[in-house]
Amino acid sequence: MEFTTDIFSRFNEKWALLTAGTGEDFNGMTISWGGLGTLWGNPVATVYVKPIRYTWQYMEKYGFFTVSFFPAEYRDDLMIMGSKSGRDGDKIALTRLTPAALEHGVAFAQAETTLVCRKIYWQDLIRENMPPEVAERIYTPEEPHRMYIGEVVEILRK
Repeated sequence: MEFTTDIFSRFNEKWALLTAGTGEDFNGMTISWGGLGTLWGNPVATVYVKPIRYTWQYMEKYGFFTVSFFPAEYRDDLMIMGSKSGRDGDKIALTRLTPAALEHGVAFAQAETTLVCRKIYWQDLIRENMPPEVAERIYTPEEPHRMYIGEVVEILRK
């Protein structure tokens, strides 16, 4: 497997779509935090989800998740996926995105690249271990994110 990208801007500036579930039962959300690297000798993707997010339930329930990267022309669609909740209705219907069921998860026809990840670790971020200004700015009054690490088992390219 090979995936070449500008790792420092990929999440923060270009965003990605994190999706968990099956073709019949899934939810996705836009993410701007994440990482790509290696752990225990395997390629991994690291993502972060707050417990208040609807996607959190899906990340907890399913053993796989996908991280999809899109061309810049889908920025408005990713904005919708990050600002609307699947708890309140079919937010995908508000976008131009076309979901496609995979053996382990969901991809999108418009994605340039999708990483299929098998969840291998999770850990709640601990407020006391963060710089105080970060804890106050990002986590008041919400609980911190849960970090999920997934082994990249497949890379799908358009």
